Amino acid sequence: MGADASGAVLEIEQGLTGLGTSFRDAFAAAPTEQALRDAHARVLGKKGDLTALLKRMGAVPAEARKVLGEQVNALKAEVESAFAARLAALARASRDAELAATPFDLSLPARVGTPRGHEHPIARVRDDLLAIFRDLGFVVASGPEVEFEANNFTRLGFPPDHPATDMQDSFWVSPGILLRTHTSNVQVREMMSRPPPLAVVSAGAVYRRDDDVTHSPMFHQIEGFLVAERVSFAELKGVLTAFAERLYGPGTPVRFRPSYFPFVEPGAEVDVGCVFCALPDGTRGGCRVCKHTGWLEVLGCGMIHPVVFEHVGIDPEKYTGFAFGLGVERVAMLRYGIPDIRLLFENDPRMLAQFG
Repeated sequence: MGADASGAVLEIEQGLTGLGTSFRDAFAAAPTEQALRDAHARVLGKKGDLTALLKRMGAVPAEARKVLGEQVNALKAEVESAFAARLAALARASRDAELAATPFDLSLPARVGTPRGHEHPIARVRDDLLAIFRDLGFVVASGPEVEFEANNFTRLGFPPDHPATDMQDSFWVSPGILLRTHTSNVQVREMMSRPPPLAVVSAGAVYRRDDDVTHSPMFHQIEGFLVAERVSFAELKGVLTAFAERLYGPGTPVRFRPSYFPFVEPGAEVDVGCVFCALPDGTRGGCRVCKHTGWLEVLGCGMIHPVVFEHVGIDPEKYTGFAFGLGVERVAMLRYGIPDIRLLFENDPRMLAQFG
C-alpha cells in the first residue's frame, strides 16, 4: 500500500470518528427548517465534511475499499435518516402551533386598504367607441366567437377560394366551424333575425393566424352597419365623419380611399388627420407614427354588397346599407402611444398601471 493510499484510509477513518454522532446534536438543535438544512449542508453539501470523505474513496486501495465504503455509506444513511426525522418533527411542531394559536377571522377586512384596479386599456377604448355609436343611434348587439363558416364567409360574399378561408389563415374548430375572423358575423345574424330598418354596432374578440408587433392571433373589432331604404354613401360619410370628430376632436380631417372588401361595393379605407403631428393652424407636419404622410388609417367601410342582402333574405332592390369595421387595439395603440400590440396582452402590471 502506497503512502497516498494509506493516507487516504487514515484520513477517512479519522473523519468518520470525528463526525461520530455530532450531526444528530446539530440537527436536534436546529430551531427552523432553514437552520436544519444549513446543518445538513455542513455534512452532506457540496463542501460538506462527509462529502469530502466520499471524494477520497477513489484513493483507497481495493482491498480496503469495501469495508471502508460500507462504513461511509452507513454514516451517510444515518445522516439522511436523522435529517428526515427532524424535518418531519419541525413540520409537525409548526402545524401544532397553528392549531393551538388564537383563531383568526378570514372575513375581517384588511388592515391596509386594497388599491383599486382600473379598466384595461382595450376595455376602456371599446366602451368609448361603442358609446359614440350608441349616441349616433346604433343599437349594440353581440354574437358568438365560434361561428359557422356560412355566417363568417359564405353569406358575406367570400368566394370559396378566398385566402381567409385557408387553414393557415383561420382557426378551424371542425369542418364548417371556426373561430370568427371578424365581427361581421353579427351583421349576418342580425339581418337574418329581423327586418330593416337596422342600425347595429357590435364589439368582440376575433381570431386570425397573425403574430407580430402590429398583429395578434386574438384581437378585438367593432363592426357597425345600417340598412334602410335609400341609404347612400353620403350617410356613410356623415356617420364616420361624426365618429372621427367625437373620437379625435372637432374639425378632424377625414378622407376616404377606394379599397376592396368582398362584402361591400364600393369599399373604402378611412383615414383621419394624424393626431400626433397636428399643428395649431390645423395642418399636419408629419411624424414617425403617420410615416410623414399626415394621415392615420383607422377603419374600413363600404356599401353592403347586394349578394349579402340576397344571402340573408333582404330585397336588394328595396334596401341599401353600409357597413364599417375597425380594430380596437389600433385605436388604443394610437391613443396611448403603445408601440407593440403584444404589450396589451402580456398583463404586465408595470405597463397597465400607466393607464389608471
